[in-house]
Amino acid sequence: MPRQARQQSETGIYHTLQRGINQQDIFQDDEDRCAYLKRLTNYKNECAFEIYAYCLMDNHVHLLLKVGAVSISDVMRKISGSYVYWYNWKYNRTGHLFQDRYKSEPVEDEKYLLTVLRYIHQNPVKVGFGIDHWTSYNDYLGNGLIADTKPILELFNNNSETARNQFIKYVNEPSNDTCLDVSDNKRVTDEEAKEMAKNLGLSTFPALQQKDKEERDALLRCLKEAGMSVRQLERMSGLGRGIILRS
Repeated sequence: MPRQARQQSETGIYHTLQRGINQQDIFQDDEDRCAYLKRLTNYKNECAFEIYAYCLMDNHVHLLLKVGAVSISDVMRKISGSYVYWYNWKYNRTGHLFQDRYKSEPVEDEKYLLTVLRYIHQNPVKVGFGIDHWTSYNDYLGNGLIADTKPILELFNNNSETARNQFIKYVNEPSNDTCLDVSDNKRVTDEEAKEMAKNLGLSTFPALQQKDKEERDALLRCLKEAGMSVRQLERMSGLGRGIILRS
């Protein structure tokens, strides 16, 4: 089936989403997150785009960008390509890290711009973190240097202090906003995982430790493709995270 052409934004503003392949984590620790933000900042300067919001979850990233002469496709290719190169070097792995192409949606009006802004910042809250957990929220409080906050704050008020207070109130309001997000986030239960392992000929998950590398890695790939997360495999098999990531 041919890929659908991306919708182009007349304003140049896009909400983008990239997730890990097979739902795996793309950030293992804070060093990884810092490495991604460094690349985001570097290409912001090189490609002259604006960043209105970002959110780094364990296995996916939301960005709200306004591009100029460099297309959104080229911007995303540069950011993700540079990060994958660094990530593979750090964890001594090869191959893809992100799932297929990034997803994107155009943002054409002020109302939806603010909706996406709030949606991105509230992503960590949905899983029990604070609204400032690896998001651009702190940039809007004056404590960060990555996001271009001025164009957004001016939508709230011309007075910077008033605008910041209105921003805080708005993004912390409970909402049922629906925007671009991961759609197939079904998690495999431990019982389902045990049945999957049995179907692959494994008596128990720790039995993976007794397999030679080639067979072990093939089994791990099957289990990840079936929906098991890296953390779940690590917990149930006793194998190290690095081994699972490199399989």
